[in-house]
Amino acid sequence: MTETSDVWTGKASSYDRARPTPPSALLDLLTQLIHLPHHALVVDLGSGTGLSTAIWGERAERVIGIEPNADMRQEAVRKVEGHPYAAHIEYREGLAHQTGLPDGCADIVTAAQSFHWMEPMSTLAEIARILRPGGLFAAYDYDALPAIHWELDSLAQEGSLRLMELVRERGLAQSFKIWPKNKSLDPLRESAHFRFTREVLLHHIEQGDAARFLEMMQSSALSHQLQFTEQEIGFDRLRQAVLQHIGSEPIPWYFSYRVRIGIK
Repeated sequence: MTETSDVWTGKASSYDRARPTPPSALLDLLTQLIHLPHHALVVDLGSGTGLSTAIWGERAERVIGIEPNADMRQEAVRKVEGHPYAAHIEYREGLAHQTGLPDGCADIVTAAQSFHWMEPMSTLAEIARILRPGGLFAAYDYDALPAIHWELDSLAQEGSLRLMELVRERGLAQSFKIWPKNKSLDPLRESAHFRFTREVLLHHIEQGDAARFLEMMQSSALSHQLQFTEQEIGFDRLRQAVLQHIGSEPIPWYFSYRVRIGIK
């Protein structure tokens, strides 16, 4: 991740409560693609609070999460205490383009909801360096909003557009460097580090209530760091709609995952 990782300071617990855990089908898929049911080492770049890291504990001899933000790492370490595979899981301070890991050590490298924070060319060069021949890299993201109700989608999209307008109007764009998620397969292909690339779509269902939904929306980097008012970005209207359409009882949330894969 880039120096902008400090935008997550103070948000680790909230982020971890609200965000989804990657589906087990993702692990099944990545494992099958390289025909390796048990991995010597999985490396998770931009590992955050460990949502995308600890899930590998049962499948790999070692799992290393690389995360520059101290608050996120501390939350990840706290959560893994008492985990049945805690001895397999380690979190280190580091950057995606400077992991400090040895050449050819990893069977799988992942970047979950984080690749857009990383300078792609230097990061992909580092990934290619630490991957063994035949190893796999997967950059994956879930759509920013789970499918729950059309009105929530509409209001959230309006709020997102308004937020970007405010960022431009107030000259705040230089505060962040974010690469586009929807084009993240392009740098994999252009880097020449991978013999094969493709995108795969997966779907996942979790349960959530209105409180979780609102916490998830408030855990975004931009809304936290730039501190716009709820009225400015229409969050007050979204809050009312969330309470109306979700309420206090958990209902199904339908997440769509977009997985960009490269085989070294």
